[in-house]
Amino acid sequence: MPYEFSPQGLETQESVKRFMDSVIYPNEEIYYQQLEEVGADGYPPVLDKLKAAALDRGLWNLFLPHLRPGSPGTTLSNLDYAPISEMLGKVPFASEALNCNAPDTGNMEILHLYGSNKVKSEWLEPLLAGEIRSAFSMTEPDIASSDATNIGLSIERDGDEYVLNGRKWFSSGAKSDRCKVLIVMGKTNPKAARHLQQSMVVVPKDTPGVEIGLDPHVFGYAERGGHPEVIYRNVRVPVDNLLGDEGSGFSISQARLGPGRIHHCMRSLGVAERALELMVIRSLERSTFGTSLAHKGLIQDWIAESRIEIDMAREYVFRTAYLMDTVGNKAAATEISGIKVAIPNVTLKVIDRAIQVHGAAGVTQFFPLAHMYAHQRTLRIADGPDEVHKMTIARREILKHQPGFRMHPTAEK
Repeated sequence: MPYEFSPQGLETQESVKRFMDSVIYPNEEIYYQQLEEVGADGYPPVLDKLKAAALDRGLWNLFLPHLRPGSPGTTLSNLDYAPISEMLGKVPFASEALNCNAPDTGNMEILHLYGSNKVKSEWLEPLLAGEIRSAFSMTEPDIASSDATNIGLSIERDGDEYVLNGRKWFSSGAKSDRCKVLIVMGKTNPKAARHLQQSMVVVPKDTPGVEIGLDPHVFGYAERGGHPEVIYRNVRVPVDNLLGDEGSGFSISQARLGPGRIHHCMRSLGVAERALELMVIRSLERSTFGTSLAHKGLIQDWIAESRIEIDMAREYVFRTAYLMDTVGNKAAATEISGIKVAIPNVTLKVIDRAIQVHGAAGVTQFFPLAHMYAHQRTLRIADGPDEVHKMTIARREILKHQPGFRMHPTAEK
């Protein structure tokens, strides 16, 4: 490839690999045993042990190391971070152990970039320390949130406060006991231009008027922290809780979602790799008609196709990460949309083959494949559905040939 990892990136990648082998994998069984005991909204105590081990090794806030206390001020590039995020993606709780988990990473970044000093002190610092969790409250149940200009929750100025009214859902993690703060997107000026109507504010979860409602399950799974509905009834917060300026919510959301999308793809590659590993192991263990599944030509074809597709997908992610580092997120928008479509679909294909090789066991709770499939399927919707990203890519291709092209000729320009 025409791009290289930095010396710091290579060193960190190797450190994370050692941490996964010596700390994360040996504690997987303990984590899931404790999660069963504390319930979906609880906190498995082993995470404190894992976090302490990560801190001791300097593997903390790897996406934002320049904000880490005592850090020399350097940061990993998107390219450097890609193999790290892939490794962490192999185990669902590994990112949290290193304080590199969604939605906190994206929330920490925008709190750092757009938050007041008071907001940073109250919420960014404990997030950086891993003491609390956060949620991103953007998606709404009554509108198509793939078009963020549809957002309906109202944010009205009343003196020195903003008053919020509306409903959100899929505010992932908001049910968790450790989730203490939400970043909420709503409309401050419905009469402004379409992309200047929205703003973002910081809302402590214990603010009067904040209510946790329905908790949608994803393919029947009760995820840790949930994806709940959050109802805002006359919720009042200080004007200092505004992120950026009034009307900048849409642009902030796009700035946040770009890195978030590539991180999802990086972690998805880890999921695909683990699914392939499980497929191969199972094919060696199971026999039909006198030989192991690994001897069957069809299974070998699935294994080979999976290897090829994962490696191609990884190169696509690396290229996108490199472009984000060198020309910026906006210039790499087509590639970001491209990987957001491609990687979950590749991962789903690999998981589906692995399930088939496992037979009936593959769809049970005794193997991780069904849960992996459910999560990856949601990524074809989360952070923008496939169809919207394809529309964006198509528009950019058409503009190369007809610069004045508009998707909706009569729409506001």
